[in-house]
Order: sequence, then structure tokens, then C-alpha cells
Amino acid sequence: MDTISIIGAGIGGLTLGNVLKQHHYDFTIYESAPEIKPVGAGIMMAVNAMQVFDGLGLKEKIENAGNKIHRIIISDESMRPISKTEILELEKQYNSCNVAIHRAELQRILAENLNQDSIQLNHSLQKIRKEENYILDFENGNQVESAIVFGADGIKSPIRNQILKTGTIRNSGQKCWRGLVDFDLPEKHHQEAFEMWGKGKRFGFVKISDKKVYWYACINEKNFGKHLEIAEIFRDFNSLPVEIIEATASENIICNTISDLAPIPQWYSENLCLIGDAAHATTPNMGQGACQAIEDAYIMGKLLENHQDFNAVFEKFQNIRRKKVDYIVNTSRNIGKVSQWEKGNSIRNFLMGLIPESVNQKMAKRIIELEM
Repeated sequence: MDTISIIGAGIGGLTLGNVLKQHHYDFTIYESAPEIKPVGAGIMMAVNAMQVFDGLGLKEKIENAGNKIHRIIISDESMRPISKTEILELEKQYNSCNVAIHRAELQRILAENLNQDSIQLNHSLQKIRKEENYILDFENGNQVESAIVFGADGIKSPIRNQILKTGTIRNSGQKCWRGLVDFDLPEKHHQEAFEMWGKGKRFGFVKISDKKVYWYACINEKNFGKHLEIAEIFRDFNSLPVEIIEATASENIICNTISDLAPIPQWYSENLCLIGDAAHATTPNMGQGACQAIEDAYIMGKLLENHQDFNAVFEKFQNIRRKKVDYIVNTSRNIGKVSQWEKGNSIRNFLMGLIPESVNQKMAKRIIELEM
């Protein structure tokens, strides 16, 4: 019998594994995929996530595999800045900086820090039921009994659906392409995350290693037909987005609908707890989806330092985390709407330009400050 099972070897599940390993717990991570491979192309690890990785002894490895980002810029479609958030002061304060990295690299670093026999691939959870312990039935025919279960199994979480029987996935009405390309960005953009806002669409890019650039392009789905050439949609932007899109091989582009999870009443049941997207999936507009899963793992570890009773830990965990994740889910959803307005954009841009950088700094601090 497993003492502890983690369902899902995404960034949240792997980070939780690293936290449990640090606290000398035995566990097994079950992953549906036959290999750990990235979904999506690039990702930004914000200062809150990097502080957690520092505590796990992984910060330098992740910094070396990615690219440090010191500022976040939002511009109009002509690349005229609307707002700028400098991170340098916060970096000094928290002894960590934002790192843009390929998801595959991040997952590799997290997985390699675990004992390889603690990750079981090709285990897609089909059914979970509670008897004296939890009985996990996998599609490959294996059955596992487990005393404690963590659901790190994403926005469509089978564990949430079968045990907690809750959760409404909300479609934002936005479609997003994500791409990865070898591209020589102008040097001024090397240490910044850049996002351009147009009418009903936006384009963002960030350098994630010496050669690689990660980019994303979002549109309001209702305005566009099904047969879309991404580059054509952004012809009215500065030429840089079109150059980046056209340099990207089609096999290096993925497309998703942007969704989140309406807040659910409870993240845990007896001897079972959800983390990350399974509990509080957010839209990607604040770059905090994976970072909040990482923060979940950190808080879980902190609570386990003082409590051996998992059920007491799960209750405290939700009490500590709820306010922050609800704020991020709601704020991110609103940013997504505002960023893709179709009318009144010049007024929006003007008003955003009036917001002092100190306000942006305050918001950034609220997001990246760990709660314990």
C-alpha cells in the first residue's frame, strides 16, 4: 500500500514531491503520460516560485536553464509602452528573480531531483473510491491502495469530479496560440516580458534561453472564423510579432481555449487534498497558474513541519491559501477581459498609463510574497 499518492506529474505534483522528499515522506507520483513531456512551450517562474525553489536547493539550476526577467512591459499594438513594472527592487528584497524557462526544462529539473522509482508513468487514473483507504484504479489495469491522496491532476481533475463532485470550468471566450522559436530578439527585450494589447487581441513574447523565444497570441474567439492564419490577424501590429510567428514551425505551435475554474467550496476531503489547477485553476494573464501550484506545495510543507495529522493540515492549508488564490483567479480573469477590449482602447491605455509604478509594485509584491 502507498502511504501517500500524488496524482499528476505536472509542475505542481513534481514540486510537491520535492517538498515531501525534503520532509522525509514516502510517496509515489502517478502520471498518465508515458513520458514527462511539456504541455505548452514556455513559462515564467515569478519571484514567489523562485523563493520556493531556493528552499529546495534548485534555484540556481533553474536560473541557469532559463533566462532572468527584470521588468514587465505592456504596450499598445505599435509597441508604445502603456505600463512598466520593474522587478529589481523586489528581487533584492526576496533574493530571487523572475525566470522564463521552457516547461520541459523545468519539469526535467524537478523530476531529476526525485528518486526515479517514485514516479510511475503511464498511470492514467480512471476511478478513485474511498473505502478504509483510497482505491485507485488506473487505465493500464493496475490498482493501488493509498492512505493519503493529493490531486495534482489539473483543471479537469478526475479526483475533484469523483470525490468532491464539484467544479465548473469557465470558458473565457478567448483562444490562445503558444509558440517556441529560435529568434534573435532585439537586445533591449532580452530581460523583459513584453505584451502588446490591440483590439480584441494581444501578443506577448519573452526570451527563455540563449536562442529560444516563447510567444503567445490571444484573440476573442467570436470575432474570427475557424480557418485562421495567425500572422494575418496581427498584421496591424508592429512588425515584430508577425516576424516571430512566421519564423515558427507549425509543429512548435499549440492552440488552446483559455479557461479557469469557478471557485469551489472545499479543496479537501478525508485524507485527500487538491492542489494547483485541480483546486483553483486560473487564466494565464498574471503568469501565476503554475506559481500558485508551487506555492501550494510550499505551504503544505510548512504545515507538515508542525502537524502530523494530514486532515488538520488540509483544513489549515485551505484557510491560508484561499484568499490569495481567489484574488489571483478573479484579478487574472478581469485583466483578460480588459486586455482584449474591442472599444475604448485608447482611453484604457491612457488611464493605465496614469497608474503610478508604485501601484504596480504593490500589486506585484502582494502576488510574490509567500504567506508563511
